Amino acid sequence: MANAIPSRGDNYSEWYNELVKRADLAENSAVRGCMVIKPYGFSIWEKMQRALDDMFKETGHSNAYFPLFIPKSYLSKEASHVEGFAKECAVVTHYRLKNAPDGSGVIVDPDAKLEEELIVRPTSETVIWSTYKNWIQSYRDLP
Repeated sequence: MANAIPSRGDNYSEWYNELVKRADLAENSAVRGCMVIKPYGFSIWEKMQRALDDMFKETGHSNAYFPLFIPKSYLSKEASHVEGFAKECAVVTHYRLKNAPDGSGVIVDPDAKLEEELIVRPTSETVIWSTYKNWIQSYRDLP
């Protein structure tokens, strides 16, 4: 019984990861916590996107894309909301690399420190609402 899939009800995360692994949909990458989605897994993802996109379009909705990075101050505004996953966020502190003086590879350029650190956004709410605040000034801006 060692090959049994974990129970979805007992441990959803373990069940999901085991299912993805056994179906050969994705594999771990060199970056901890990130996966490479294989072609069959990606085709499933594309079909899901198309189905959802069709549903959105049928109701008159439009898509938008928001940046992967958000200023740390955006996340700070939602401190209580992000408490559970803030420790898992990747933080970008510099915008440039340079060759190591000894020729051993590349190093972070200490002169390229960002004025405000950027966070790889765990959710999109903060960047979406700060943008919509600029787009919607009155009821006339609503659909």
